[in-house]
Amino acid sequence: MTPDLAPAAATALWLGILTSISPCPLATNIAAVSYIGRRVDRPRLVVFSAFTYSIGRALAYAAVCAVVVLGLLSVPGVSQFLQRYMNKLLGPLLVLVGMYLLGLLSSGFSTTAGSDDLRKKAAEGGAWGAALLGALFALSFCPVSAALFFGSLVPLSLQHGSKVVLPVVYGLGTALPVVVLALVAMGGTKALSNALKKVGTFEVWARRVTGVVFVAVGIYLSVRFVFLA
Repeated sequence: MTPDLAPAAATALWLGILTSISPCPLATNIAAVSYIGRRVDRPRLVVFSAFTYSIGRALAYAAVCAVVVLGLLSVPGVSQFLQRYMNKLLGPLLVLVGMYLLGLLSSGFSTTAGSDDLRKKAAEGGAWGAALLGALFALSFCPVSAALFFGSLVPLSLQHGSKVVLPVVYGLGTALPVVVLALVAMGGTKALSNALKKVGTFEVWARRVTGVVFVAVGIYLSVRFVFLA
């Protein structure tokens, strides 16, 4: 990873963590925790399942982002447009995403990847089933994850020309809280319940702070590249 990509990677990691602990994705992640942590009698299997789940999420996000970025950059007109106007578009886009995180905007967008039967088979497929489950959950976009992925990560990847690294880091970020909660679940239901309460409280403040930062940075970029250009 080049030095100039490191700050972007840190941003992608944070966006992934924030996505994972947001209310809608957290519901699916709790289901994943229940699946991954069910074999408390075999700690190594829990750890390996958490690892494969993380890989599944990371690869799914990388694949989607690569398709979107390559698709946009492969069209000469679109590629030239983005190279010329990316900085101008990024400011207003960050403002919109920030407003959404602050609850000032709403959206009913959502997608579900895979049938219930496929998810059930994945849940019964051992550690490698965890990888498939991670990929399916990653592709099940809800408003928050869609806003952070398409509104923040994809523009970030376009800006840095990163078709793989940033999406993979984002995917690992979305899986990190799941891995931690799965390990906590090995300590019992009470430990998991306490951890989820702390995650819920942290998510509220993390989302608000991130929303404020996005709006502030978006306004700055808009003033610099739109109004003062």
